[in-house]
Amino acid sequence: MTITPVPRVGIIVVAAGSGTRLGAGAPKAFVGIDEHTVLRHALRRVFDAPSAQVVIVAPAGREGDALSEALAAAGPRRDLVSVVTGGATRQASVAAGLAGLWADIEIVLVHDAARALTPPEVFERVISAVDSGSAGAIPVLAVVDTIKRVEGGEVIGAVDRSELSAAQTPQAFRRDILASAYRDASGEFTDDAALVAEAGHAVVAVPGHPLAFKITAPADLDRARALVAAAPIAPAPTRLEHDAVLPRVGVGTDVHGFGGDGDLWLAGLRWPGEQALAGHSDGDAVAHAIVDALLAAAGLGDIGTHFGTDHPEYAGAHADAFLSRTLGLLGEAGWRVGNVSVQVQANRPRFAGRRAEAEATLSAALGGAPVTVSATTTDGLGFTGRGEGVAAFAVAVVVRA
Repeated sequence: MTITPVPRVGIIVVAAGSGTRLGAGAPKAFVGIDEHTVLRHALRRVFDAPSAQVVIVAPAGREGDALSEALAAAGPRRDLVSVVTGGATRQASVAAGLAGLWADIEIVLVHDAARALTPPEVFERVISAVDSGSAGAIPVLAVVDTIKRVEGGEVIGAVDRSELSAAQTPQAFRRDILASAYRDASGEFTDDAALVAEAGHAVVAVPGHPLAFKITAPADLDRARALVAAAPIAPAPTRLEHDAVLPRVGVGTDVHGFGGDGDLWLAGLRWPGEQALAGHSDGDAVAHAIVDALLAAAGLGDIGTHFGTDHPEYAGAHADAFLSRTLGLLGEAGWRVGNVSVQVQANRPRFAGRRAEAEATLSAALGGAPVTVSATTTDGLGFTGRGEGVAAFAVAVVVRA
């Protein structure tokens, strides 16, 4: 049995920019270069680089699109992908990416999705520099144009270009140093190297690459399209057979307070006469906990990524809609459900008389995978003990399809 080792390198792909200067009417990462987006092209190069956990930082509302692009680009390395929501600034977005890294990660690369054609050898260079003892490393290109200082339209002097280099990404750092620099940051910096340098650490330069240019203006997009047309990317390697891997386990929780309209929906069942739970959908804490557990087990994000309030199609939706879509997401990523166990903590409703019905309903929504449901109270303690709502805790096992 082959077990994929946990990587020690993490790559944060920043794709949360609005792309205002590009003027394409969409976030820059989701603009097409050819039949594929800027993000897809960037991720294909990322996955051609040394094995790493990959965290994509997406604009709010586009997390699901980012995950779809990532899964398509990753090929057999889908287990290494996750998506987080970006912040109001680039620095806030990188901080969100840092929070999504696994505990085992020792070296962190920060890469702009807009540098979509960056060759894999640039990733290798910055990783090697940090592995050799540097606190951080960035790829640079020599400045070849003559640089002038200009004020008010008048040239007032020349700048010695021998001292200048154009910084690119990915920029690599020891994780502890980058995390500390972000934690103590006192302002906004133009790139991560500047932030780390401000914290007192030396950053070394390695050779960059002309293809690592940043797509910012329409002319940059035209240049990228011409380059890709001359050398289109090959499809991601895929195969029907998977190396044998151990089953994976995920944990999910959900809590909803009473106060919704209509009847209660819980564990995929309608409970006439019981007070409804409040929520974006029907407030079914049991179904939602199962969704989170399954997505966590498969490494596909969480319920907010795929079913959040930015997805109006799930407003008022019931368990079957959530679970069938989750089953589809797992199938697309090469997983199937092994089994699910979920516990409900609530004073009401009483599950004893409908437990078998609930298990059958949830199992059917998951393609027949076995689901067990248990219920308990908390002896009057806490949120559920006071009768304010319902909590659910789920454990799910997924196996390779």
